[in-house]
Amino acid sequence: MDPALNPFKPGSGLRPPALEGRDREREEFDLLVARSKAGNYDRGMVLSGLRGVGKTTLLNTLAEHAERQGWLAINIEARPNEAGIAAVRARLGYELAVGLRRFSRKHQLHKVIDDLVSLARGFTLGVGLGPAKIELALGGRAASGDIDLDLEELVEAISDVMRKKGAAFGLFIDEMQDLDPDLLGALLAVQHRASQREWPFFVIGAGLPSLPAVLADSRSYAERQFSYRTIGPLSPADAADALRVPVEAHGGAFTPDALEIVVEASGGYPYFLQEFGKAIWHTAPASPFDSEDAHLAVEEGRRALDDGFFPSRWTRATDRERRYLRAIAETGEPTPRSGKVAAGMGVATTAVSDVRDSAIKKGLIWSPEHGRIAFTVPGMADFIRRQPTA
Repeated sequence: MDPALNPFKPGSGLRPPALEGRDREREEFDLLVARSKAGNYDRGMVLSGLRGVGKTTLLNTLAEHAERQGWLAINIEARPNEAGIAAVRARLGYELAVGLRRFSRKHQLHKVIDDLVSLARGFTLGVGLGPAKIELALGGRAASGDIDLDLEELVEAISDVMRKKGAAFGLFIDEMQDLDPDLLGALLAVQHRASQREWPFFVIGAGLPSLPAVLADSRSYAERQFSYRTIGPLSPADAADALRVPVEAHGGAFTPDALEIVVEASGGYPYFLQEFGKAIWHTAPASPFDSEDAHLAVEEGRRALDDGFFPSRWTRATDRERRYLRAIAETGEPTPRSGKVAAGMGVATTAVSDVRDSAIKKGLIWSPEHGRIAFTVPGMADFIRRQPTA
């Protein structure tokens, strides 16, 4: 098959050739946009799920739709470390300035938008780079250095312009669980205030399965503040369409057996489907793809996952964290009890509570319920069991 025509694109946030199985989330967001046009402002949305289920792609798709419908749509990605705090806040101010200028060109609102751009810059200088930079704001609006007050003033000013244009302001945040506590709390507070005062402002977030709990821990009312959607693997039918539709669009085809083999191997995870789809296009000598092509593609796809997708998480772990992750994998259970994991290491649960917490903070594992632990990456346990022991 011609490699230049390969339609599959494994990668973080890359839009697949066929976005299947997310109709409910897209329809719900369409309704949110339609209601906002009528001045009927609803809740924001939170998308949560494991790595590789397509949350980033879906979030980007919603943001693109919002912008096409006249929204001011701003995208940022949170970062988990200390250095990321200043970077994310500075990025927020930058993206706001760029987005406002784009909105200005579209709606011919240069004078009004210029004032808002100045506000965004003041916000960045005032709180984006830490206390040492507060003096640079020169006491301007949205630049007091109090992130709660400054963010509220900024959002209120932008929302006022959006309402007059029949538009809305959407802040789309990827990896939302990694926002620093102060910024997260301020965003939740201003979203809450926006709902009370009917401002056209919406936070649309995406993150790991732990995200709803992180939001609730930050602000108790967060449980009622969003429409929560769990993004899981695709159904077998949707997974098959994600493979079949782009191949047929390029004049190719799967035999039924080949399609079943690849779908089953993927577990319905969109990232795996893209890897296996790319591999079968690369390995098959001709179409239709048969079962032999499918088995070879799954082998090649798994090698690609073992070379990139899984190691990017494994290498982030310390030696102690790796021993803990291996103990989870060796239980053979998807959500083992923390006590069982510790027992497998020959220690008490309290002896590894710190390493458990550090692995959670790194997004390697999460707690689906009290006393249990699970990987945030599908297939991680199998990958770890394939790794040589020290």
